[in-house]
Amino acid sequence: MNRIIKFALVLLSTLGLILGTASTSFSKVEGDKIILGAAVSLTGKYSSNGVHTQNGYNMAVDRINSMGGVKVGGKTYKFDIIYYDDESNPKRAAQLAERLINQDGVEFMLGPYSSGLTKAMAPVTEKYGVPMVEANGASRSLFTKGYKYLFAVLAPANLYLDVAIRTAVELNGGKGVKIAQAFEQDAFSQDVRLGILDAAKETGSEIIIDDKLPKELNDMAATLAKVKATKPDVLVVSGHTKGALTAIRQIAEMKVDVPMLAMTHCDAAKLSKQHGKNAQYALCASQWHKTLTYKDKWFKDGMTYDKDFTKMFGYAPPYQAAESSAALLVFKDAFERANSFDQKKVRDALAATDMQTFYGNIKFAPGGQNVSKPMVLFQVICDSSGKCENKVVAPLKWASAKLIHPIPKWSER
Repeated sequence: MNRIIKFALVLLSTLGLILGTASTSFSKVEGDKIILGAAVSLTGKYSSNGVHTQNGYNMAVDRINSMGGVKVGGKTYKFDIIYYDDESNPKRAAQLAERLINQDGVEFMLGPYSSGLTKAMAPVTEKYGVPMVEANGASRSLFTKGYKYLFAVLAPANLYLDVAIRTAVELNGGKGVKIAQAFEQDAFSQDVRLGILDAAKETGSEIIIDDKLPKELNDMAATLAKVKATKPDVLVVSGHTKGALTAIRQIAEMKVDVPMLAMTHCDAAKLSKQHGKNAQYALCASQWHKTLTYKDKWFKDGMTYDKDFTKMFGYAPPYQAAESSAALLVFKDAFERANSFDQKKVRDALAATDMQTFYGNIKFAPGGQNVSKPMVLFQVICDSSGKCENKVVAPLKWASAKLIHPIPKWSER
């Protein structure tokens, strides 16, 4: 019986390899459909942002398809996407990239969520010459590998929170400030950290706490105890959605006073919804905000995108959704300028991208990073009734609201 089972498994494995190899000849432009591949985190620690990513992709697919689709070679095509769950696991993401290309025959790819998973997939898409437009991998090391088929619509990670340090220094009369920081040990957060180190050096600021967040992002009490003891001017935290929620919860529980709190991913975390007025005054690094004035013909502007996305999915779009939608606009533009589905021609068209979308300006440097769109900071502001809004407060010259600084002490709230 064991021999029979072993023989069956070998036979199935062999057939899988044959079918997998044969399917690479299938064009993933089938009939009137351009079929893109995407592995996103629908389970695991990045699942909330993985859902935002998928919703952003789906929003753009629906909009582009309903507005005439993609015109190539005198014909009109519509987008479709094959999805797999990468389980927030880099090894799984790489395996799924291989599957999408070698078994599903995908010739064009959308990126996963997070820098770590994008790092896992990029060598695979590069090996096969598959253009990948990604929206959620900001690690600057992605853009120093010499990849020719990777393009990112978002600003690189090292720029996420340097604007917070520079704003604090500006408010301090140009003098350096004392910085406390705590980071997840993933590729993205470590690049955010490098950006803070650069900003500190350039502004004459001093880093007095430089901590690692625990792997599960569920406790930063040790760091916050140090903050209470050393009284820094700025506390910087980068731990994706879970890290942001943990920070706000424990800062409130421990009544930690700090003049400025700046974090990544607190837009996606919906801080005020989870923690009410305890989230007030937090500064959130954002790739996009609905009040910015960028425009395009598909989504019109940020306010319109916000309204339409909320109607479709039942919640306001975080920037992870907006940038994911922008990735589809970039692919549409590149296909039409290439007037071809030849991968090298599409790759060259992507490299020559220079466009404005509702999400921002997009123009790629030779490394594939977007060099045309700055980061912004918004602040969580709550009124007397407890209703909270996110308002753009930095860079100061582009702010639509006044930054509240320093943050009022807990005893004064």
